Amino acid sequence: MAIIPLHASGFGAHRTASTSFQAYMRCNGEGLARDGIGFWGPLRTRGGVLSGVIPILSPVPPKRQLMRARGRILTQLADAQARGFSQLIISDENIIGAPRQNLRAKALYGGIGERLARFHHAFDGRITRVVLSIRSLDNLWASTLAYGVKRGHSMPSQDLLEKIAVGPRTWRDVITDVACAMPDVQIQVMPFETYAGQPEAKLRLMIGGAAKVPLKHHRKWLNRGPDQSQLHEILADRGTSAVDLAQADLAGEGRWQPFNRAQIAQMRENYQDDLHWLRAGADGLALLTEETGLHETRNNLAGGQTIKGQNDDRDEKGRVA
Repeated sequence: MAIIPLHASGFGAHRTASTSFQAYMRCNGEGLARDGIGFWGPLRTRGGVLSGVIPILSPVPPKRQLMRARGRILTQLADAQARGFSQLIISDENIIGAPRQNLRAKALYGGIGERLARFHHAFDGRITRVVLSIRSLDNLWASTLAYGVKRGHSMPSQDLLEKIAVGPRTWRDVITDVACAMPDVQIQVMPFETYAGQPEAKLRLMIGGAAKVPLKHHRKWLNRGPDQSQLHEILADRGTSAVDLAQADLAGEGRWQPFNRAQIAQMRENYQDDLHWLRAGADGLALLTEETGLHETRNNLAGGQTIKGQNDDRDEKGRVA
């Protein structure tokens, strides 16, 4: 999720309840608009407004595609500002990459730096905050793989699972890449484990308490990955043999976890290392929000100091994030 001056924030990450947040924002759109808060979700961002920021195969050269996208985006931002919006929240997890790219690379969002540098340019530096949801790596990858099977992919091989589990790239690398691509943008990190079912809490922190957040349509949990019984049914409907179904080990109920104990332990240790790094200040790159509040650690906001608690959400020009 990214915030914009108008001001913009948002982006997200796959399999971290981003679809539920987007539904909450759409359902409460009219009330939020009256408070000057606009929303661009996938229905808009994938409908053409961001087309060309990431180049596609076309007779139009990539540089020209980016120029056209920039002009289109700035026109849309001017229109939103003219309509009275002071903040714009953009939530589209595909901005930072795609799950299939993660699976192909067996790593988290390897191209995020280059992608966000292009978006930073296309928005003319008007993105003031990036909000990134993160999740324990074992559950994130398990949910990604389950959703992939639901969409037609085959069950993961043991070789794929092992390469994912021992891969060195973690959320720390992702956050560092974001900071390099958007050096003047505040990065706010929200753990899935805290905020998955609380879109209103996410919104409250994103807008800095500038308006009362709505409490309608805030307990919908959409686009969950299929559980074991659902995966078993999906594979059976595809004509998977009884032998292959047995090898898939989908007996029982509850969340599917394809990784073994050693792999889970390794990924959980990596995630705890990421959280420790964030709690310790994240090298001044990010803000970690947990139950205990907002830990502000970005050097250019706090003069190198670590500050616990809300900042006033204004930059040196008085713009609201």
